[in-house]
Amino acid sequence: MNKVLSALVLAALAAQASAAEIVVIVSKQNPATRMFSEQASQFFLGKSNLFTPVDQADGSAIRNEFYQKVADKDAAQVKALWSKLVFTGKATPPKEYSNSAEVKKAVAADPKAIGYIDKAAVDDTVKVILTLP
Repeated sequence: MNKVLSALVLAALAAQASAAEIVVIVSKQNPATRMFSEQASQFFLGKSNLFTPVDQADGSAIRNEFYQKVADKDAAQVKALWSKLVFTGKATPPKEYSNSAEVKKAVAADPKAIGYIDKAAVDDTVKVILTLP
């Protein structure tokens, strides 16, 4: 019985860890204070150039979860959309960084940048404008 309980606790912890809260961030110098998911998706899908999107690494769990939550799209759909935009010369894809710390650093340094990171990585160098459920 003890092994079953241990397995259940481990499974619950693993599920909790994979469901980290994702936040959309901007530089402290950016005047934005709040944003809706639909608005955020516009920047990350190349439909608006008001902000400069900063992306997580291709294939990362946080990137897949982010696009699923804000745009209801999987990685292949997002890649196809960007391929079309690049091919037609309408947009340049977001610069990719390997982790939340690098995304946060890039966003903090650019008042026009917008990115997304794990909520646990937030500090006073950036401003959270959207928390994804």
